[in-house]
Amino acid sequence: MSVLNITDQLSLVDETPLNPNFLALNAQEAAAAFIAAGTAANTVRSYRSALTYWSAWLQLRYGHVLGDAPLPVAVAVQFVVDHLARPTANGEWAHLLPASIDAALITAKVKAKPGALAYNTVSHRLAVLGKWHRLNSWDSPTEAPALKSLLREARKAQSRQGLSVRKKTAIVLEPLQALLATCTDGLRGQRDRALLLLAWSGGGRRRSEVVNLKISDVRQLDTDTWLYTLGTTKTDTGGIRREKPLRGPAAEALTAWLEAAPAASGPLFRRMYKGDKVGPSGLSADQVARIVKRRAKLAGLEGDWAAHSLRSGFVTEAGRQGVPLGEVMAMTEHRSVSTVMGYFQAGALLNSRASSLIPPSKASKESELANPQEC
Repeated sequence: MSVLNITDQLSLVDETPLNPNFLALNAQEAAAAFIAAGTAANTVRSYRSALTYWSAWLQLRYGHVLGDAPLPVAVAVQFVVDHLARPTANGEWAHLLPASIDAALITAKVKAKPGALAYNTVSHRLAVLGKWHRLNSWDSPTEAPALKSLLREARKAQSRQGLSVRKKTAIVLEPLQALLATCTDGLRGQRDRALLLLAWSGGGRRRSEVVNLKISDVRQLDTDTWLYTLGTTKTDTGGIRREKPLRGPAAEALTAWLEAAPAASGPLFRRMYKGDKVGPSGLSADQVARIVKRRAKLAGLEGDWAAHSLRSGFVTEAGRQGVPLGEVMAMTEHRSVSTVMGYFQAGALLNSRASSLIPPSKASKESELANPQEC
């Protein structure tokens, strides 16, 4: 169609031309809907929680909530010093948030307990604030060099004082076997065994990936092998379906679960009710974490266990057994080498000659010979 014809058509259009410098309201809503639909439910919840906290803190600290204007850098800096603990001259830890405001945040149920927040929590809330600014096309205070420098120095200060970032305990082979040994309680035990082995042996799956699996996502290749299919995940948002293998005990456990609780469609792992009754609805991500914690408690294992313990444990154990990093990442679908290397190196170095350059003492050798069951 020519320019002249388009001009003629404009006279027939009963719409006000849009301003090219601004998104129309319905376009803003459509864009927000796309963003919400493309974001994992757990991420949406964490964003909502962080923004709720920001709004409450701003109202108590400054007398206003998140509104129609960007926040100054000074406000973001104040958030950091209000919430991150810093060492004092007398060896104690302090932060600037007034006790009355701290108590009000707890009363409002946006804060769990009094005191400073963990470094990771503060970093996450700053990241959410930055995303909120970008979605509003504003310059984010989180990009300010002064704030980034403050965060770097705060992390160094905490690290030097022995306040390190806490990580969940990794489920390597031995604790995994201990968890599985508790799965003797009927149909619930069969479900939990299949879930734990799929999540661990299947590449250290995230809890959201486990609960999103459907009956139609698994198929048996042979008596010793199943394949399960992943679609959209945290690191692969293209929606291209990829198959991952389950072999050995994991395949056996999945076969036993599907034979014990057959279903033509629906969630692969479903909720259980009294009397070993299997419901039609799937598990939530939080329930996967509770299964891990419950089995760890039954096994008498000490540690800070969570659903992520399965993912970190798979990577650590792969390092222990000398599996090439490329093969591990093909299973886990980590996109960042730096993210996966911390766990992988910890496992790999356990069997490294570099970690045992000094030969064991004579007393140690004699003890091992006298007590072979402790080796």
